[in-house]
Amino acid sequence: MATPTPVRHAWRALTGLLAIVVVLFGINALGVYAFGKSSWVPELALDLQGGTQIILEANTPDGSAPSTEQMDQAATIIRQRVDASGVGEADVSTQGANQIVVQIPGVADEETRNRIEASAQMQLRAVLYTTAASTTYVGEDGNATPYPTPDPTLNSTPTVAPTNGSDLNWITDALYAKFLAYDCSDPANDPANEPKDEPVIACDPTGTAKYLLGPVELDGSAITDATSGVNTQNGQWVVNITFDSEGTQIFGEVSQRLYAFTQAGTTPQNQFAFVLDGVVISAPSMNGVILDGKPQISGSFDQESAKTLADQLKYGALPLSFDVVSSNSISATLGSQQLQIGLIAGLIGLALVALYSLIVYRALGSVIIASLAVMGVLTYIILCILAWRMGFRLSLAGVAGLIVTIGFTADSFIVYFERIRDELRDGKSITGAVEDGWGRAKRTIYISKSINILAAVVLYILADATVKGFAFRTRFFGGGHPLSGLDPEALGAVYRGRAQFREPVAAAAGKGAAARRTSRSRGEAERRQTIAERKQAELSASTRNTTEGDD
Repeated sequence: MATPTPVRHAWRALTGLLAIVVVLFGINALGVYAFGKSSWVPELALDLQGGTQIILEANTPDGSAPSTEQMDQAATIIRQRVDASGVGEADVSTQGANQIVVQIPGVADEETRNRIEASAQMQLRAVLYTTAASTTYVGEDGNATPYPTPDPTLNSTPTVAPTNGSDLNWITDALYAKFLAYDCSDPANDPANEPKDEPVIACDPTGTAKYLLGPVELDGSAITDATSGVNTQNGQWVVNITFDSEGTQIFGEVSQRLYAFTQAGTTPQNQFAFVLDGVVISAPSMNGVILDGKPQISGSFDQESAKTLADQLKYGALPLSFDVVSSNSISATLGSQQLQIGLIAGLIGLALVALYSLIVYRALGSVIIASLAVMGVLTYIILCILAWRMGFRLSLAGVAGLIVTIGFTADSFIVYFERIRDELRDGKSITGAVEDGWGRAKRTIYISKSINILAAVVLYILADATVKGFAFRTRFFGGGHPLSGLDPEALGAVYRGRAQFREPVAAAAGKGAAARRTSRSRGEAERRQTIAERKQAELSASTRNTTEGDD
């Protein structure tokens, strides 16, 4: 005997669901064993795990207090930079008049710390001169020294007014002497707060090279986007920058000037430095005239360094510079005990849902319970994958939301089962009721889930898809066993047409018992009628009475 089509559909659905579970576990296993970056346990947020707290204090060039707008803008940019590092559930807030508090779940690695602590002003300056930081010079006394003491009587004002940011007239005798004496390893040398309209001395992040740079020609606010990618022509990692309209115009003029130096073979005046917090993070040479505002930085990048530079360029436009006041570990505000209490409360709630399902729907309730278990497994493994790929971390509020999300699965089955019962009351067979019930229920289910997704989008929460319910046909359910939850007689089914329900056993009980059962079935059917069905029945009865009266 061939397997009925609904059964084949059910097995296909089960196979597809099993395949999804296997694929998800395979993806996470790949992250755990191949890349070593995932885990079989979801990551916890700051309120459950504790983490690292970094306090930054703002500095202004004139020493005045920063404005509220400046602090809010700085906090927003620092938050973007933290998010770009892949850290989820971080908290960035202002404290007092000039401090920003950054709280990160878990232990912050060195790269994340550098992203936060280096979050200062981005400046774009032309390179006037550069040399190795360890270059040795011979002083006036004839002794070799890497940092000769500058003569205080040297001229500090340009004899000829500079015409642009690459003009060597910016380099006065005093400035050049200061450059020679500049020690990149000396913490007292901090160019971050130097005037923007004057030249400045700065070093690269490793302190092996120092630069003499012209005035600021653009700042980080002109950069609208910066991304890392691979150059399709040579396969090298590059950083792509996009300027706003004003930045495009200024950078176009700068590129024309610097490219002329490249054509003439004049170095390092053909270089343009990106200065973050007084440190030259990149100083590429100009290899062409760029008028579209979309330059590309190439060099000895790998994937990680290219992404780091792109993030620094994109989120480095802070209106203020900052010093790190403190960096400490903080304890969880709720801790594992509160997490256990929350999980126990959620399990109790799901257990009550399961108990209600068994009482109301009897054996059909086991389908709801199984769906809740499947949804729980899918949600758990998805959390592990999201923690790996997106840095998602689970807070106590998130735990409550996920429990509610898992519980939403029961809603679909309740709607579906009630539709099946409605079809049975109309006298349809089990197979027909299952098929037609799903056809009517799925519209309600789809609308309900669409509202859930819409609410999730509005609230910026990751939405979970519910597991679509399915029906399977066995003699227990197909025969309408009293414990199956699909007993037509208990549901008050109205027999009509060619329905194939069991006939009531009336012979042993006598005609009176049969009449009582028929009366109870009709009464049950009447009680389960909708308002519209009752009105229609009353209208039909009224019409029949009127017709009989006329006769």
